[in-house]
Amino acid sequence: MTSIAPARVEVPIDTVEAHPVGEKPKSRRGLVMTLVLAVAAIFWISPLALLVITAIRPLSDFIGNGPLSWPDAFTWSNFKDAWGIGNFATTYRNSALLALMKVPLGVLVSAMLGFALAKLRMKFRRTVMFTVFLGLTIPIYITIVPVFIMMRSFGATDSLFGLIGPYLAFGIPFEVLVLQSFFRQIPDEIIEAARVDGAGNWRVFFTMILPLSLPALVTVAILDAVATWNEFLFALILLNSDAHKTIPVGLLNFQGQFANNNTGLAAGILIAVVPILIAYTLLQRWIVGGLTAGATKG
Repeated sequence: MTSIAPARVEVPIDTVEAHPVGEKPKSRRGLVMTLVLAVAAIFWISPLALLVITAIRPLSDFIGNGPLSWPDAFTWSNFKDAWGIGNFATTYRNSALLALMKVPLGVLVSAMLGFALAKLRMKFRRTVMFTVFLGLTIPIYITIVPVFIMMRSFGATDSLFGLIGPYLAFGIPFEVLVLQSFFRQIPDEIIEAARVDGAGNWRVFFTMILPLSLPALVTVAILDAVATWNEFLFALILLNSDAHKTIPVGLLNFQGQFANNNTGLAAGILIAVVPILIAYTLLQRWIVGGLTAGATKG
């Protein structure tokens, strides 16, 4: 009986190599990029770290050793003193009330205007869109005197309700820009199907557009709330009494004519930004998703 020898299989040399030749350069580039981003992150977070250290050190240590030195002692009394000096019990209430009044109204008006510009056939649509977006190019500083004269003639100075009008005027253009870009990505077939079933524009807007646009609406609401919470110029010009001041204006109480309470101011700033930090931490994915939703088609 003739034995048959097993066939010899030759394996190409290039398939034996476990790692491609170009992997090491790629890994090196990734390591360099990681180091660069780490250094950039340290520089970015250093002001916040300096603010926290300043808030928990005594004022005498801050003055004696300088702002960039490591504290010899730590104290939590700055936060207690800052709460009283900044009148945060009143300013927190005013800022929260102003945000609760202005943000839902601004988002609703911007959503209706954005829907009209994106999905409705209307005359002078391009003119209206250009006029709205023109508001993004107007600096707030050149409108201070006209707005103050107009609010004073209406008797709306030193009132939280008087701030709603200027806040809406400067907030709506950006919100419309974001929302109408998102609305354009909603298929027209869905709206046409609803209209065939007898739905009007109002029903389409409230029952279909708003639920489908929840990520963009949440993003716009958060950004609008942050801008309202941090707004300083109009609040400084239009509000006079301590009973109506908002948080940014209340922080001026830490600056005197001859001395500044730097450690108290740092503690007051941390107290002021706590709601903003919590909102960004909990809703970060909504913010990123809403801003990038209208960037691509499909």
